[in-house]
Amino acid sequence: MRAKKRLGRYAGCMTMSSIHFPFVAGPRRLRCQEVELSKAARLRLQWFEFYQAHHRNARLTCRRFGIAPQTFYRWKRRYDPENLGSLESRSSRPKKLRHPTWSRELEQAVLRIRRQYPRWGKEKLQVLLAREGVDASTSMVGRILTRLKALGHLVDPPHKRVVRGRRKPRFYATRKPWHYQPRAPGDLVEVDTKDLRPLPGIHLKQFTARDVISRWDVIAVHHRATSSAAALFLKDVVARMPFPVRAIQVDGGSEFKALFEAECSRRKIRLFELPPRSPKLNAHVERAQRCHAEEFHELHEVPWNVTGLNQALREWERTYNTIRPHQSLGYRTPREFLDQWRPEGRQEKVSPTS
Repeated sequence: MRAKKRLGRYAGCMTMSSIHFPFVAGPRRLRCQEVELSKAARLRLQWFEFYQAHHRNARLTCRRFGIAPQTFYRWKRRYDPENLGSLESRSSRPKKLRHPTWSRELEQAVLRIRRQYPRWGKEKLQVLLAREGVDASTSMVGRILTRLKALGHLVDPPHKRVVRGRRKPRFYATRKPWHYQPRAPGDLVEVDTKDLRPLPGIHLKQFTARDVISRWDVIAVHHRATSSAAALFLKDVVARMPFPVRAIQVDGGSEFKALFEAECSRRKIRLFELPPRSPKLNAHVERAQRCHAEEFHELHEVPWNVTGLNQALREWERTYNTIRPHQSLGYRTPREFLDQWRPEGRQEKVSPTS
């Protein structure tokens, strides 16, 4: 008797399941083919077809389709074999909805202020309402804004992308390839400029170059940071670095274009331009600028004219490269590092400094 009741309980499911197999025909199957189910409902129907075909083994069905048992049993209670629409997802809208508790005058005031200041949020709008003598909480103003948007009375302005002028392509400078790694002195020299404003009315530009391998620095001061001044500094770098310079890295400043770029091209020195707003990629020379400011400009009394300052900087440059120990070089000077640097295949001999 119990087995008969169980058979009667699932008799409808078995009949409905057999309709979807290709070898079963009949008018019942034709009627069910007219029902249009969503993708999710068809998948749930496959659950119960598999469930019936495998002796109503729920755990096996859950493992087969990767669903939780609670999910399967919830849909099993909801499933009606005579109504395949019972496998469709139901609306999750709550039965009891919250009705507006504000007046129409308050809603219109929020709409008016928001249209006047379309980018301001509920906190700022609540302050403006309080200035007008309107008492409303911040959360209420937020609910009003949500309702106005849902009704279509309030539409946020579109975001306009501010496009900067397209950068003109450089005729020689390129981005440094990701696989380019400096392995010998001169493989990469970073160059940067620094403002010098020691006294009112005095404005000079300091050019600094640092080799990333040997930490050898070259420093010079000019009146302005122009491409002609940068080209003159490039000649100083080539003359005062005791190894061939094969590549230079600079930022996108205008002083490193025009004549400077042409000079690099003439000397066949590779020129790498940094991406915008990325000083961290020029970290070696940035650290050098700070070191020269702390250990030279802040400690020495120097003449603030180009000729006198360059003479003082040449003496400091000699101290920096031949006397000052560098922690990154194992507390050796750049001069000592170059004297001890003997990689395999090295052809150029390090010459004494000028």
